[in-house]
Amino acid sequence: MGIEEYGGGQGPEPDVLVVTTNDAPGYRVQEVLGEVFGLTVRSRHLGSQIGAGLKSMVGGELKGLTKTLVETRTQAMGRLVEQARARGANGVLAFRFDVTEAADVGTEVCAYGTAVVLARE
Repeated sequence: MGIEEYGGGQGPEPDVLVVTTNDAPGYRVQEVLGEVFGLTVRSRHLGSQIGAGLKSMVGGELKGLTKTLVETRTQAMGRLVEQARARGANGVLAFRFDVTEAADVGTEVCAYGTAVVLARE
């Protein structure tokens, strides 16, 4: 797995700026539109579950699970950006991920933050 498969996030010039901070340096908040989120639930197929179980007995990174979690977070973030854009936002502040087990059948990943309209200072 190459380094590009381990990371996520936005490209260099996104139309909706997503930051983990409570403000965005160089911008001022013109309007707060409220909370937005993107949610996805993923399960692993039986073959990869068995492979992960075997790997966990000998130790080391579970690369298949890592790749799946990266893809899942990217999908959740994409849905958050779509929701923010649909509400007229060009920014999301205080961006976070929440990850929980979903009824023992999968992993729920929620990307959330505050949708805002930003203006350059």
